[in-house]
Amino acid sequence: MAWNRKRTIIAGVVGALIAVVAVVVFMNFVTAEKEIQTSLEHHYGVGDPQFRRELGTLLGPPIIDGNHVHGLQNGDEIFPAMLAAIRGARHTITFETYIYWSGDIGWAFARALEERARAGVKVHVLLDWLGSQKIEQAMLTEMRASGIEIEHYHPLHWYNLGRMNNRTHRKLLVVDGKIGFTGGVGIADPWVGDAQDADHWRDSHYRLEGPAVAQMQAAFMDNWIKTSGKVLQGIEYFPPLAPVGDALAQVFTSSPSGGGDSMQLMYLLSITAAEQTIDLAAAYFVPDALTRRAIRSALSRGVKVRIIVPGKKVDALVVRQASRSDWGELLQAGAAIYEYQPAMFHCKAMIVDSQLVSVGSTNFDNRSFRLNEEANLNVYDKAFAERLEDVFERDLTQSRRITYESWKNRPWYAKVMERLSSSMSSQL
Repeated sequence: MAWNRKRTIIAGVVGALIAVVAVVVFMNFVTAEKEIQTSLEHHYGVGDPQFRRELGTLLGPPIIDGNHVHGLQNGDEIFPAMLAAIRGARHTITFETYIYWSGDIGWAFARALEERARAGVKVHVLLDWLGSQKIEQAMLTEMRASGIEIEHYHPLHWYNLGRMNNRTHRKLLVVDGKIGFTGGVGIADPWVGDAQDADHWRDSHYRLEGPAVAQMQAAFMDNWIKTSGKVLQGIEYFPPLAPVGDALAQVFTSSPSGGGDSMQLMYLLSITAAEQTIDLAAAYFVPDALTRRAIRSALSRGVKVRIIVPGKKVDALVVRQASRSDWGELLQAGAAIYEYQPAMFHCKAMIVDSQLVSVGSTNFDNRSFRLNEEANLNVYDKAFAERLEDVFERDLTQSRRITYESWKNRPWYAKVMERLSSSMSSQL
């Protein structure tokens, strides 16, 4: 009798644990928000004032003039520029990133931030808890001891269990409220160098000056408030910003807790408005059926679509497999898809009609569109767009084009793995 009671209790505990796990999984993988389901129609191009008016209204922050954006390629250009800005800080540094690992570049950033904190600069660092798992505790202790305020986004606690699938993927650095950086780079040694081999990743980052930096600062504040409960105010964070260039720019965010579809909507609106060219650099390219339909529609209007994705040197094989499973319809419709060969390709950029550029942390997949916290910089400047097109052309020279015939005739086992991986695309 006692044994039966014990078995009943054990069964009850196990059942309760299974129920809790099931609820946690459900909370992480199911969203109550409605997804965009309606295809958009082409009414005007990206150069039309109505396009910019709608993008500025639907995505939140206005598109503002007077900005200058400078593109930086690979760690050899990116890290020195970021570190120079940090070392030149006089009042505040706000820094949010997904990846921050220990290593040479991790310690270089830590030491630069520490030096400024000891000099009286207010330094605030927001790290994604999952993405920063490879950072040494000694580094965090040393940084905090210098006066740096560090927060982790959605750490592993019971009250965060329902949000563990929601990560901050934003890459934002703002110095004195006047200079901003965003793009695809994480603070880790794989990004060091010049993409010279498989151990050194190919990536891009962007330096922003002008009135739009205030929007980038607001993007950082969005998650800082969520995580710390503190509001950072004052002229040290939001100084007056005079025009420094001619570029129209807009920094906006997306989050599952609000505006979860804004990134996908931006891409859909831009693809639908395209009239001549779409150049897409995509580290993770897993578009859903609606987005693929928008790309096919652009191709049917005569738009030239070129897409660069990672080749065999990739950090997430399942994403590459899921991506390749649906290339057939795009290739048949006329899209040109290329796989970058020398190194892991981690760039994230879209250039439309040599006028609109969108860069930032967002990948071309459901995880970025609906699950992660993301931030993008939209730039409306022909000269900047043409400079990025030159970068795109250089990347094409180191990429291999995938034809429909080669895609169709890939081995049967590759097709099976791609179909299996595609079944998980809602989480990729």
